[in-house]
Amino acid sequence: MKVILGMSGGVDSSVAAYLLREEGYEVEGISFILEERRLKPETPLSTCCSVESVLDAKKTADLLGISHSMVNLRNEFVEHVIEPFIRAYSEGLTPNPCILCNEHIKFTYLRKIADERDAAFIATGHYARVEAAATGQKILMKGIDERKDQSYVLYVLKQDILDRLVLPLGNMRKERVREIAGCLHLPSAARPESQEICFVGGKNYASFFDGLAAETTGPVVEWGTGRIIGRHHGIHRYTIGQRKRLGIAVGEPRYVVRIDPSRNAVYVGPREAALSREFTAEPVRWLCPDIPFPGRKDEGCEGIKAKVKVRSTMKEEPASVIPCGGGAARVVFEEPQWAPAPGQSAVFYDGDRVIGGGVISEVNFANRDRNDSRVF
Repeated sequence: MKVILGMSGGVDSSVAAYLLREEGYEVEGISFILEERRLKPETPLSTCCSVESVLDAKKTADLLGISHSMVNLRNEFVEHVIEPFIRAYSEGLTPNPCILCNEHIKFTYLRKIADERDAAFIATGHYARVEAAATGQKILMKGIDERKDQSYVLYVLKQDILDRLVLPLGNMRKERVREIAGCLHLPSAARPESQEICFVGGKNYASFFDGLAAETTGPVVEWGTGRIIGRHHGIHRYTIGQRKRLGIAVGEPRYVVRIDPSRNAVYVGPREAALSREFTAEPVRWLCPDIPFPGRKDEGCEGIKAKVKVRSTMKEEPASVIPCGGGAARVVFEEPQWAPAPGQSAVFYDGDRVIGGGVISEVNFANRDRNDSRVF
């Protein structure tokens, strides 16, 4: 059985290649070159799919005795990931580029290449699982290593992808993956973990956007009073919950609690003003139609009980997910959560199963109605 494996050059995809080979698959490694130097030509980007990391993937493939090739997707990556990322931040949103990449680049092109090369399966080194429901439909599951689980960034995968997807690390813990890489002397065995967005790298967001998004000065407004307490240099420099680099001095901690692109205004307030129990997500993708939650897709129904997370690093929390028509859903947490932001993805879980998810479009923050119109 032939499998097309996405190889970034990191330890996870390298060990995935070894495990697939040991399971008897005919493994063909594919590395996507996504690095885009035209954005910041004076600062070479060191991404997970840069030329340097792709060369490490080639070394790993040679060591394991599997075939390997490279595919240049720089233009596609700019069009479907980097440009939407820049555009979203310029509109006061907080997008997740890893989700965009998984939806439009990695899995789309792995499937395309698998079709072209008569491969039955595709694979990656993500920490998640794919299992069959009683109906035979494939469902996405959390990886067993809760610290490394990556199901959050995979909720956008459609059934035609899940039907062919093999995730050999889903039942493993990171420590074991490192151990295997060390025993095999893989080039990536000692490579440190990266928690950064690949094309941003070690730079902060403000420096990344220099020259890429227009700097339009606007007011920094105190939440609850409408008092202008400072000036910002572009709403793309801010996200909900941000505390650092606000450029204000008011004597006590202040956080970004709202970004209003229509007024080019950034609102700041105390920590509790960035807490929220409720938001709307759209469009919502439902991944598990076999789960017996009555009326799940019907407008006006009572909805379902689920666990929900709005960022990959948070623990999912109890909430009600209530369909409200037009492909949207209202999410109501049992307890207020820290800084959900428009543009982020909300992913719904039933135990380990990913039920669905969608992009947050509107957030009802605590005290949101207090003096909201008193901006200027």
